[in-house]
Amino acid sequence: MSYACISLVLLLFSPVKSEVNEEVRHPEQEIHNAATLVENKLTEEADSAFGDRFDEELVIHPLQSGDVYANFLFRTRWDLDLLQPGSKVSHYRLFPKSLGQVISKYAVRELHLSFTQGFWRTQAWGEPFLQAPAGAELWVWFDETNNDIDRSWKELTNVLSGIFCASLNFVDSTNTVSPTASFKPLGIVNVTDHKFLRHAVLPREIACTENLTPWKKLLPCGSKAGLATLLKAERLFYTSYHSQAVHIRPICKDSDCLSTSWELTQSLSVVLDVHTSGQGKKEWSLFKMFSRTVTEACPLATRSTIYVDITNNDQENEILLTPTPVGQTEATVHGSKRTYAVYDLFQPQLYSASRSVNVILKWKQRQELSVVSVPLLYAERYVSGYGLQTGEINTLIYNNHAFRAFPVLLMETVPWYLRLYVHTLTIITKGKENKPSYIHYEPAKDRKRPHLLEMLIQLPAGSVTKITIQFERALLKWTEYPPDPNHGFYVSSSVLSASVPSVVSMTAYDGDNIPMSTKIFPFSDGSSYFVRLYTEPLLVNLPTPDFSMPYNVICLTCTVVAVGYGSLYNLLTRTFQIDEQSGSRLTVRLANFIRRMRGVPPL
Repeated sequence: MSYACISLVLLLFSPVKSEVNEEVRHPEQEIHNAATLVENKLTEEADSAFGDRFDEELVIHPLQSGDVYANFLFRTRWDLDLLQPGSKVSHYRLFPKSLGQVISKYAVRELHLSFTQGFWRTQAWGEPFLQAPAGAELWVWFDETNNDIDRSWKELTNVLSGIFCASLNFVDSTNTVSPTASFKPLGIVNVTDHKFLRHAVLPREIACTENLTPWKKLLPCGSKAGLATLLKAERLFYTSYHSQAVHIRPICKDSDCLSTSWELTQSLSVVLDVHTSGQGKKEWSLFKMFSRTVTEACPLATRSTIYVDITNNDQENEILLTPTPVGQTEATVHGSKRTYAVYDLFQPQLYSASRSVNVILKWKQRQELSVVSVPLLYAERYVSGYGLQTGEINTLIYNNHAFRAFPVLLMETVPWYLRLYVHTLTIITKGKENKPSYIHYEPAKDRKRPHLLEMLIQLPAGSVTKITIQFERALLKWTEYPPDPNHGFYVSSSVLSASVPSVVSMTAYDGDNIPMSTKIFPFSDGSSYFVRLYTEPLLVNLPTPDFSMPYNVICLTCTVVAVGYGSLYNLLTRTFQIDEQSGSRLTVRLANFIRRMRGVPPL
């Protein structure tokens, strides 16, 4: 610490030679460079003292459809075991204190939470780094020291609901399952018993700025510096797809894995339609996409990098990048080699005269929309049938690999008010019945738990597998309908987990200078890669009573009661009195004269 301070003083107050032949220097630029070096020195010393590290990156991938896929990833690593018996932590530097207390209090081993608006179109956009279902998804692995999983799960959802300003308090036993084969731990595997796993999805949850603001506050620099300055809500939510997630898992501290560290990964993915707004041009810039530029890297970050996918850069499709990247790197993403241009935000030469970085991509020749390559694995789902009594759920799984067959694990979570007929389950591949090698089914209980169906299905090469199951719609109580019952009821997405054969040879890590987004899922071997895909959520109509009839009855009843009871009450409680008015003598005489003429007694 003292060495860094002395270096700063010497750099700032050293005399400047004024020789004529000497190159002209800018004092402001030298001060900025000196401050950057000192900040990096202080950050390295603090990281070694406190044992934590923060990295940030932005991966920009131009899609073949003309859209641009931007994936922000912020990773915080803390070399401390929060679940160690007797360990009490009172000081937090980079790791958020709110999440650290949640982990230690509820004995959480892994936590994965996502908020998504829109649906990832796999056929048009390809495969993302990490896909999430529409709405809110939460799945948690608890430690084996936790004695009451259900109680911890209920309290945890309420706490997370307050931290992220979401409706996670609506997670209860009616939408919670414990999968037996899906959602295995992504960190150090020491608990594999599915009784410690809880998974829930709220497909109606809407992602908005109320969820983004607390998400950004978990970052060490917030939204004041670094790549988080690009996270402008007005631009992020005006996109075709928006997904933000939080992943917490334990990892090995070193190669020997004798001690444990905690890794917090915050990811935000958006798909921007710059092709339409750019008058048919597939050109973009940071300012055009986010209405902002990067002014500086986060001072607390060890790495702050922007990656631009330039895999399609060749003589026919030459890409022009401004400013010039500091280098290039290659990485294996979803079984194919990708080339990235690297921008290190700690390099002073990247910053222009306005002290900002605005990456601009242009094509030397005008680019037309190209044919989208079909992904190796994707799925679709829809509801068929007529009427409001029965229906059928159809799931189509596509294996577009030319010569390789592989298994896929399918998980279906269906609400209790759709009563499944399991005997109608059929799996057809190429016109023949395809029997699953593994099947697990937990029937639903009315108003207590949903259906859970897991199947391991073998997908032949170049095939389409159709899975159908019939259901019957239940009639709910009138108090169980939402305020807009005619809108329909959502059924959460199906989950597909598979190890897809790779086209190229894959290794666990191609190097330290590759995007961190490629290291989310661990590799089992060098010939395949793991993917988790989600289908579309379903919207199902249920038998709905005419809620206007009770309204009319209530209005008519209230009117009759008000008129009838009000009149009766008025007659019973009113007091009648004779009002004696005294008039003038002339008036009285005139009245008596008239009364005598009529034969009426005088007043």
